[in-house]
Amino acid sequence: MKSKYIIISLALLVLSCADAEKKSNTLEITEQAVQPKRPLAKFEPEDGEVLLFAGQELEAVGGLSDYNDGYLDYFERPAGWTTYTNINPGETSFGRTQEGLDGIYETNDWGDNDYNATLQLNDPDFENMILAIGLQFVNHEEKVANGTHDAYIDKLANFLLSLGKRPVFLRIAYEFDGDPWNHYDRKLTIKAYQRIVDKLREKGVTNTAYVWQSTGFVSNQEQLEAWYPGDAYVDWCSFSFFNRWKEQEMIEFARKKGKPVFIAEAAPTISDFNTKFTGQTKETKLGNPEQAEEAWQKWFLPLFKTIDDNPDVVKAVSYINCYWESHPMWKDNPTFQYVDSRLQLSDTLSKRWKKITSQPKYIKSSENLYDVLYRD
Repeated sequence: MKSKYIIISLALLVLSCADAEKKSNTLEITEQAVQPKRPLAKFEPEDGEVLLFAGQELEAVGGLSDYNDGYLDYFERPAGWTTYTNINPGETSFGRTQEGLDGIYETNDWGDNDYNATLQLNDPDFENMILAIGLQFVNHEEKVANGTHDAYIDKLANFLLSLGKRPVFLRIAYEFDGDPWNHYDRKLTIKAYQRIVDKLREKGVTNTAYVWQSTGFVSNQEQLEAWYPGDAYVDWCSFSFFNRWKEQEMIEFARKKGKPVFIAEAAPTISDFNTKFTGQTKETKLGNPEQAEEAWQKWFLPLFKTIDDNPDVVKAVSYINCYWESHPMWKDNPTFQYVDSRLQLSDTLSKRWKKITSQPKYIKSSENLYDVLYRD
């Protein structure tokens, strides 16, 4: 009889524990369900949506009378395009002495083919598109930080203001941790980044999202934190998606900071056996069917998987549709010297690209694009 009571007691205890665990799990699920969603950042689309960009110089982007063999000439117009400029007057680059804000108002080539943002902005094919600008100031961090170069920041502010409602993504000191090719001083770069943002805001610039871009393979979490300008200065986190994409830690970092991620530079580059030691990648020319297929399997599919696996964070991507090896800047560069990433060279890849990017999740140019991004 006594053993019967013991068995009954044990059974009641088990049921009680199970009930308690069930209530605990239900409470946990309820708490997760009512957790507030983080506020969307400037120009950030909803979860699961991705702004599609194309880059980076005039020939790669296309869409112009004199540059008509680029991305815009073969594919549906993306949400935006990328261009580059600088605040490093007096620096020389492949035979050109930079003046500061090169490639914004006039056609300039500093070894990476022609750039001219104004030429694109004045062309109807670029209407209802976002502009993404990569701004570098290598060797001029101190002058930007201490105000010596304020005139260039003011000129940049006037340019941004002239664009009216057109959204702009400004990547300040892009690939800040890209030593040795960028070799930015960390503390001065942070101050320079903050000064640029402060000055642009003081001038009344409101159409610009500030983007903080890592290389994507150099810095770990602690190092990213050490480079971080602060939540008040960063709208979007960003990284480059090249051959060492598996080493990126920016998505995790951005998620901790509550920021969206812009994969701001992406082109098919495939690691060779000695890449970690020499930087050398395999020859990848999309006009070669075998190399194109290898690029699809080893680079394109991982890119799309990265986007698909992180719908709460990865909200923008820019494909560089570039004939890299033809540009003086990249002829001796181990990553890009044997790369031709022009999608239009491969019918197979073009069809696959169109099929995937035609999904509703990929936001492209439209008449109401700006209204969608300016929620307020």
